[in-house]
Amino acid sequence: MSLTPKNKFHLNLSSVICALSSVFILLACLSCNSPYTQKPRGYFKIDFPEKKYQAFNQAGYPYSFDYPAYAKVVRDSLFFDSTAPNPWWINVDFPQFNAHIYLTYRVIGEKNDSLVKLINDSYNLTNKHSVRADYIRDSIMATPNGIHGTFFKVEGNAATANQFFLTDSTRHFLRGALYFDATPNQDSLRPVNEFLAQDIRHLINTFHWK
Repeated sequence: MSLTPKNKFHLNLSSVICALSSVFILLACLSCNSPYTQKPRGYFKIDFPEKKYQAFNQAGYPYSFDYPAYAKVVRDSLFFDSTAPNPWWINVDFPQFNAHIYLTYRVIGEKNDSLVKLINDSYNLTNKHSVRADYIRDSIMATPNGIHGTFFKVEGNAATANQFFLTDSTRHFLRGALYFDATPNQDSLRPVNEFLAQDIRHLINTFHWK
Protein backbone atom coordinates (compact mmCIF):
# COMPACT_ATOMS: atom_id res chain seq x y z
CA MET A 1 0.00 0.00 0.00
CA SER A 2 1.37 3.39 -0.95
CA LEU A 3 1.34 6.34 1.44
CA THR A 4 -0.56 9.41 0.43
CA PRO A 5 0.92 12.87 1.29
CA LYS A 6 -1.59 13.14 4.10
CA ASN A 7 -0.46 9.80 5.58
CA LYS A 8 3.17 10.88 5.22
CA PHE A 9 2.41 14.06 7.20
CA HIS A 10 0.84 12.09 10.05
CA LEU A 11 3.82 9.72 10.12
CA ASN A 12 6.36 12.51 10.25
CA LEU A 13 4.41 14.31 13.03
CA SER A 14 4.31 11.12 15.09
CA SER A 15 8.06 10.70 14.69
CA VAL A 16 8.70 14.26 15.87
CA ILE A 17 6.48 13.79 18.93
CA CYS A 18 8.26 10.55 19.86
CA ALA A 19 11.64 12.23 19.43
CA LEU A 20 10.68 15.20 21.60
CA SER A 21 9.31 12.86 24.28
CA SER A 22 12.62 11.00 24.38
CA VAL A 23 14.55 14.28 24.78
CA PHE A 24 12.30 15.42 27.67
CA ILE A 25 12.69 12.06 29.43
CA LEU A 26 16.48 12.23 29.01
CA LEU A 27 16.64 15.79 30.37
CA ALA A 28 14.49 14.80 33.35
CA CYS A 29 16.80 11.89 34.15
CA LEU A 30 19.89 14.10 33.88
CA SER A 31 18.38 16.77 36.12
CA CYS A 32 17.54 14.17 38.79
CA ASN A 33 21.14 12.94 38.80
CA SER A 34 22.75 16.39 38.84
CA PRO A 35 24.32 17.45 42.17
CA TYR A 36 22.20 19.70 44.44
CA THR A 37 23.91 22.61 46.12
CA GLN A 38 22.11 23.86 49.22
CA LYS A 39 21.92 27.60 49.61
CA PRO A 40 23.51 28.92 52.82
CA ARG A 41 21.05 29.95 55.50
CA GLY A 42 20.59 33.68 55.77
CA TYR A 43 20.02 35.76 58.89
CA PHE A 44 18.56 39.20 59.44
CA LYS A 45 20.98 42.10 59.20
CA ILE A 46 21.64 43.64 62.62
CA ASP A 47 22.11 47.37 63.03
CA PHE A 48 24.59 47.87 65.85
CA PRO A 49 24.63 51.07 67.90
CA GLU A 50 27.64 53.35 68.18
CA LYS A 51 30.11 52.42 70.89
CA LYS A 52 29.63 54.81 73.81
CA TYR A 53 30.28 54.12 77.49
CA GLN A 54 29.28 55.45 80.88
CA ALA A 55 30.53 54.79 84.39
CA PHE A 56 28.98 52.49 86.97
CA ASN A 57 30.31 53.82 90.26
CA GLN A 58 27.54 53.62 92.83
CA ALA A 59 28.21 54.28 96.50
CA GLY A 60 28.53 51.17 98.63
CA TYR A 61 29.58 48.89 95.79
CA PRO A 62 33.07 47.34 96.09
CA TYR A 63 33.82 47.84 92.40
CA SER A 64 33.35 50.23 89.47
CA PHE A 65 33.55 49.91 85.68
CA ASP A 66 32.37 51.42 82.41
CA TYR A 67 29.44 49.91 80.53
CA PRO A 68 27.71 50.76 77.21
CA ALA A 69 25.24 53.63 76.89
CA TYR A 70 22.83 51.21 75.14
CA ALA A 71 22.78 48.94 78.22
CA LYS A 72 21.32 49.30 81.69
CA VAL A 73 22.51 48.02 85.05
CA VAL A 74 19.93 46.31 87.25
CA ARG A 75 20.35 44.74 90.65
CA ASP A 76 19.78 40.99 90.76
CA SER A 77 19.04 38.81 93.76
CA LEU A 78 19.00 35.50 91.91
CA PHE A 79 21.33 33.98 89.33
CA PHE A 80 19.63 30.86 87.97
CA ASP A 81 19.33 28.62 91.07
CA SER A 82 21.78 30.58 93.23
CA THR A 83 20.57 33.14 95.73
CA ALA A 84 22.76 36.22 96.03
CA PRO A 85 24.77 36.09 99.28
CA ASN A 86 25.27 39.88 99.20
CA PRO A 87 23.64 42.96 97.61
CA TRP A 88 26.32 43.46 94.94
CA TRP A 89 25.10 40.99 92.32
CA ILE A 90 24.01 42.91 89.23
CA ASN A 91 23.12 42.41 85.58
CA VAL A 92 24.23 44.51 82.63
CA ASP A 93 21.18 44.17 80.37
CA PHE A 94 21.10 44.77 76.61
CA PRO A 95 17.37 45.05 75.77
CA GLN A 96 18.06 45.51 72.05
CA PHE A 97 19.76 42.11 71.89
CA ASN A 98 17.87 40.24 74.63
CA ALA A 99 21.23 39.70 76.31
CA HIS A 100 22.60 39.98 79.83
CA ILE A 101 26.01 40.02 81.47
CA TYR A 102 25.45 38.42 84.87
CA LEU A 103 27.94 39.74 87.43
CA THR A 104 28.22 37.80 90.68
CA TYR A 105 30.40 39.15 93.47
CA ARG A 106 31.80 37.29 96.47
CA VAL A 107 34.03 38.21 99.38
CA ILE A 108 37.02 35.88 99.65
CA GLY A 109 37.06 34.10 103.01
CA GLU A 110 33.36 34.58 103.80
CA LYS A 111 31.07 31.53 104.04
CA ASN A 112 33.98 29.17 103.30
CA ASP A 113 34.58 30.90 99.96
CA SER A 114 38.32 30.50 99.70
CA LEU A 115 40.11 31.80 96.61
CA VAL A 116 40.85 28.25 95.43
CA LYS A 117 37.19 27.26 95.81
CA LEU A 118 35.93 30.31 93.93
CA ILE A 119 38.36 29.74 91.06
CA ASN A 120 37.45 26.05 90.89
CA ASP A 121 33.75 26.92 90.92
CA SER A 122 34.29 29.29 87.99
CA TYR A 123 36.05 26.61 85.96
CA ASN A 124 33.37 24.04 86.83
CA LEU A 125 30.55 26.39 85.82
CA THR A 126 32.24 27.05 82.50
CA ASN A 127 32.97 23.37 81.88
CA LYS A 128 29.28 22.54 82.30
CA HIS A 129 28.87 23.91 78.78
CA SER A 130 31.38 21.44 77.32
CA VAL A 131 28.51 19.13 76.28
CA ARG A 132 27.38 21.67 73.66
CA ALA A 133 30.70 23.42 73.12
CA ASP A 134 33.18 22.61 70.35
CA TYR A 135 36.00 23.75 72.61
CA ILE A 136 36.68 26.06 75.57
CA ARG A 137 39.73 28.32 75.67
CA ASP A 138 40.86 30.13 78.82
CA SER A 139 43.20 33.13 78.82
CA ILE A 140 44.96 34.79 81.76
CA MET A 141 44.27 38.53 82.02
CA ALA A 142 46.15 41.44 83.60
CA THR A 143 44.88 44.98 82.98
CA PRO A 144 46.71 48.34 83.31
CA ASN A 145 44.56 48.95 86.41
CA GLY A 146 46.16 45.98 88.14
CA ILE A 147 43.12 43.71 87.69
CA HIS A 148 43.84 40.01 87.23
CA GLY A 149 41.61 37.18 86.15
CA THR A 150 40.76 34.64 83.45
CA PHE A 151 38.64 34.94 80.31
CA PHE A 152 36.80 31.92 78.89
CA LYS A 153 35.86 31.73 75.20
CA VAL A 154 33.28 29.00 74.55
CA GLU A 155 32.88 27.98 70.89
CA GLY A 156 29.82 26.08 69.65
CA ASN A 157 26.11 26.11 70.42
CA ALA A 158 26.60 26.61 74.15
CA ALA A 159 24.33 28.84 76.22
CA THR A 160 27.15 31.32 76.80
CA ALA A 161 30.15 32.14 74.63
CA ASN A 162 31.95 34.61 76.91
CA GLN A 163 32.71 34.22 80.62
CA PHE A 164 35.37 35.59 82.95
CA PHE A 165 36.37 36.13 86.56
CA LEU A 166 38.36 38.94 88.22
CA THR A 167 40.05 38.96 91.63
CA ASP A 168 42.60 40.75 93.77
CA SER A 169 43.45 37.36 95.37
CA THR A 170 42.84 38.64 98.90
CA ARG A 171 39.30 40.00 99.32
CA HIS A 172 37.37 40.54 96.07
CA PHE A 173 36.12 38.01 93.50
CA LEU A 174 33.75 38.75 90.62
CA ARG A 175 32.49 36.43 87.92
CA GLY A 176 30.79 37.49 84.68
CA ALA A 177 28.88 35.53 82.03
CA LEU A 178 27.06 36.66 78.89
CA TYR A 179 23.71 34.98 78.17
CA PHE A 180 20.95 35.48 75.59
CA ASP A 181 17.21 35.00 75.93
CA ALA A 182 17.28 32.77 72.86
CA THR A 183 18.01 29.21 71.79
CA PRO A 184 21.80 28.92 71.44
CA ASN A 185 22.88 29.10 67.79
CA GLN A 186 26.49 29.93 67.14
CA ASP A 187 25.97 31.14 63.55
CA SER A 188 23.05 33.49 64.18
CA LEU A 189 24.43 34.85 67.48
CA ARG A 190 28.04 35.23 66.34
CA PRO A 191 27.79 38.88 65.20
CA VAL A 192 26.11 39.95 68.46
CA ASN A 193 28.51 37.84 70.54
CA GLU A 194 31.48 39.50 68.87
CA PHE A 195 29.94 42.95 69.29
CA LEU A 196 29.21 42.44 73.00
CA ALA A 197 32.57 40.75 73.59
CA GLN A 198 34.14 44.16 72.86
CA ASP A 199 31.96 45.65 75.60
CA ILE A 200 33.03 42.91 78.03
CA ARG A 201 36.69 43.66 77.30
CA HIS A 202 36.02 47.37 77.86
CA LEU A 203 34.28 46.57 81.15
CA ILE A 204 37.30 44.52 82.26
CA ASN A 205 39.86 47.11 81.16
CA THR A 206 38.04 49.89 83.08
CA PHE A 207 37.34 47.78 86.15
CA HIS A 208 38.50 48.94 89.61
CA TRP A 209 38.23 47.50 93.09
CA LYS A 210 37.33 49.96 95.83
